[in-house]
Amino acid sequence: MKLLIIALVCIQLSECFHKMPLHRGKSVREILKERGELKSFLETHKYDPALKYQHLFPGYESEIADEPLLNFINNFYYGSITIGTPPRSFEVLFDTGSSNLWVPSIYCNSPACRNHKRYNPNLSSTFKTRGQSFSIAYGSGSLTGYFGYDTINVAGISIPNQEFGLSMSEPGTAFEYSKFGGILGLAYPRLSAGGATTVFDSMMHDNLVSSPMFSVYLGRESSSQIGGEVTFGGVDDKLYTGEIVWVPVLQELYWLIPMQTVLLDGQPTFCTQGCQAMVDTGTSLLTAPNQELKQLLQRIGAYQDKYGEYVVNCDTVGNLPSLTFVINGVDLTIPASAYILQSQGVCVVGFESTYLPAPTENGPFWILGDVFLREFYSIYDRGNNRMGFAKAV
Repeated sequence: MKLLIIALVCIQLSECFHKMPLHRGKSVREILKERGELKSFLETHKYDPALKYQHLFPGYESEIADEPLLNFINNFYYGSITIGTPPRSFEVLFDTGSSNLWVPSIYCNSPACRNHKRYNPNLSSTFKTRGQSFSIAYGSGSLTGYFGYDTINVAGISIPNQEFGLSMSEPGTAFEYSKFGGILGLAYPRLSAGGATTVFDSMMHDNLVSSPMFSVYLGRESSSQIGGEVTFGGVDDKLYTGEIVWVPVLQELYWLIPMQTVLLDGQPTFCTQGCQAMVDTGTSLLTAPNQELKQLLQRIGAYQDKYGEYVVNCDTVGNLPSLTFVINGVDLTIPASAYILQSQGVCVVGFESTYLPAPTENGPFWILGDVFLREFYSIYDRGNNRMGFAKAV
């Protein structure tokens, strides 16, 4: 099952900190102040309100735009964008495993829609529509709706006439209790339902970003660093160390890359004949082919608890083997402390199985979700159809 991440982004920090309650009614400003992180957060994430008008000025030099994220117990990250005139904020998932932008609309009465802020096209003077319908199915959750066009603001970048979806039905419970109401897809345009123009393609087409790339940092809950960040137009050098490992994208559809092998405790154990991996910020865990996952669970002594989750004895985590992904000849290693998720004295294995073959050929197929991405800063280079990884701070 695909688990979705969520991230909270404040477009206007001074307003957002006071108006968006979190954790029993506390604002973001109050939480950061209690942690002693408010000053460094404000210094790092200064916001220029005039950025929303940058597309009106010919010759304006595009910049790199940072979108700060907040981490919800190392499982979910959600962020805020604005839509319409006047602008209204919506919480969305930034998902490299899909391509469409959509939010709930007032025409949707599913519980998932009623639990979130709903977009009202009648309240925006810049909304347009041709009435084209769409449907999308995710690893968990689905929706139907229609496309519209309006001004979208992401990380201070204003995009006029951006195509987006207005959901009319969101069946099931997949989105009902999530912290986000919609999704902003960051995969290739070929994956976009209905052929809708993606947000990042609009940024590139309108020269709103300095480079045709974006990058993602997902923080660790216990870290004193920011909860996370999406950087449009480049990379943030403060959020990684060492050299960047580059690898070509196999298919201009997903962020799909080749892997040479996967080592367990330094020994080639999985993917021994090569395999493929999709890099997906919209999947919370690491997914492995079912047979290989069974072998991994056995090797680390995992067992199912009464809820059906695979767990290990927390006292053994320090002795469990590391897992290394060999990408373009470079070892990218995550320790057991990264793939074992500890919460309230329970140590859950951060893996799930997939039964799908690799998208471009039959063979082992992995998904590198948040468990991996918390350890490695990821760079998505559309200009060169490649991905980069570096050790996250």
